[in-house]
Amino acid sequence: MPVQTSFNPNGRKELKHAISKAEYYLLRTKLLHFMRGDPNAGPDGKYLIRSTYFDNFDNKILIEKKEGFLNRDKYRVRIYGLSDHVVNLERKSKRNNLTYKSKCTLTRNEYEKIRSGDIQWMEHDERGLIRDLHAEMAYHLIRPLTVVDYEREAFTYPYGNVRVTFDMKVQSSLQNTDMFNKHLPMVDVLEANLVILEVKYDEYIPEVIKCLLQLSDTRQEAYSKYQLSRMYGQ
Repeated sequence: MPVQTSFNPNGRKELKHAISKAEYYLLRTKLLHFMRGDPNAGPDGKYLIRSTYFDNFDNKILIEKKEGFLNRDKYRVRIYGLSDHVVNLERKSKRNNLTYKSKCTLTRNEYEKIRSGDIQWMEHDERGLIRDLHAEMAYHLIRPLTVVDYEREAFTYPYGNVRVTFDMKVQSSLQNTDMFNKHLPMVDVLEANLVILEVKYDEYIPEVIKCLLQLSDTRQEAYSKYQLSRMYGQ
């Protein structure tokens, strides 16, 4: 079986909802019988994600998200478990109703250069995504703005390349971007009794997964972790 990935060059469909902790426990129990857990997760099936999001003084990225622009890009630097072992620069793009992702590796030192405003080296870097970010930083003045932490539990299903994730304990650093600081002060930005459910898939959701996801009082609204973090830091 080929390796499944959410970085599909043809784009993916994505649904986001907030559910209660009770619904999370019920749905998780059901999914365990049909879907595979993330092999990179810890013994409890979860792992910690920390992302630094970019925006400018005019809140360009935030406004485009709030107003539902059909075509928009969002840049972030992501690490796992507060470690600098794996550092990725990612771009998440919306084109109509499809989501596209691209990423490249980054070093901790390169991130610190970007954070300090040292970006000239990026203009002719061999990594295209670095060059694209440089253009955004030069022309739209975006910069690292806020760090977001959360715990994630993920499940995959090969048919339709479905990935279901549960994100909880979402926290924000407000406007502190010292992302490699393990003691970075954080504040909660998601209600304690809520979990963010994300469903990502290619062409279709298999019927068995679709039936499992029919929750009675799911809140039918898009939940952006970046947008949640900015509610406290504007």
